[in-house]
Amino acid sequence: MAKQLSVGDTFTHVRECDKYRPIYYAAASGDFNPIHIDADAGKAAGLGGPILQGLCTLSWAVESVVNHVEDATRIAKVKVRFSRPVMIDDTITYTGKVTEVANGRAVVEVAAKNQKGEDVLKGAVVEVRV
Repeated sequence: MAKQLSVGDTFTHVRECDKYRPIYYAAASGDFNPIHIDADAGKAAGLGGPILQGLCTLSWAVESVVNHVEDATRIAKVKVRFSRPVMIDDTITYTGKVTEVANGRAVVEVAAKNQKGEDVLKGAVVEVRV
């Protein structure tokens, strides 16, 4: 039976970007852009060092919703804007809130902030089949 979602439901999910995460993600996704796996390339690009792939940051946001709804097949649509790179050793806290349940779908807004309280994603919305 599907977990029931109600307007106002909230959840929190935390992920840490250790020095190997961009390498693991590169191996899984094929995204070997040097800014993700080479400190010198990240610095040369003005990023201060290697950064996590944006789609990994996004996948963690979706993971936070999947953990809450308890079924990955319920994810229907994802929308997000990347606002700040995730750096090595960043801890990202995802907080989600169900803002609407209607017409067979729930809308979940997800905020993602690093340990400094800076947004790494903005406007993240995940639609879930109910």
